[in-house]
Amino acid sequence: MFDSFDVKVTFYAQPENLLEELELWKKAVTSGHEFGNHTIGHPCTGNFAWVRYDDVVLESYDLDRMRAEVLQANDEIEELLGVHPVSFAYPCGQTYVGRGINTKSYVPLIAELFQTGRRWLDETSNAPDHFDPAQVMAMRMDGEDFSTIRRLIERTKRNETWLVLAGHGIGDSTRWGTDLEMLRELLAYVQEPDNGVWIAPVSEVASFIAKEQAIGKFGRSAPQ
Repeated sequence: MFDSFDVKVTFYAQPENLLEELELWKKAVTSGHEFGNHTIGHPCTGNFAWVRYDDVVLESYDLDRMRAEVLQANDEIEELLGVHPVSFAYPCGQTYVGRGINTKSYVPLIAELFQTGRRWLDETSNAPDHFDPAQVMAMRMDGEDFSTIRRLIERTKRNETWLVLAGHGIGDSTRWGTDLEMLRELLAYVQEPDNGVWIAPVSEVASFIAKEQAIGKFGRSAPQ
């Protein structure tokens, strides 16, 4: 469906989830879609019941384990698809490891290894003159209808910011799924030139913003 609208997007992958439909994912790469890193085990806080029994509890991680698993995911994605991920998505949008006085942010690790790190369930979009590429704000499209998404787009246009829409499976409208009909309406809307919307993979937009920052387009130099 994305290809039918000539729209390219970013898929954040766990390597094992690519295996079932590997040939189709390879075709997606050939078609021009981006593949980012979403870790090996999808570690999140143990406050989620579905996490605490799988040994992927963030409170039990340290930075060395996170680095090793992120790099492993990079290697496996590259082996499977022939592309090296430059975009990362934080599982559950959570950016720390450990607990209490031993809590550490792993944002610096992602900043070292990737062009961008995408968050989840944020309340705003990204201001090109201020946002942190290692903490790209993302707003949910799971479970939303097009009227809601259109309001987000119109607000983004007024504020001259970058809206990142994040979702999970595509099909029925659920809390963790992006509605197929909503997506069709969205893709048709952004294809209309009069609506003034540019849609592209995360790495493409981030690269554009970095170039504009470098020449002082937004009143400041690119972040170091």
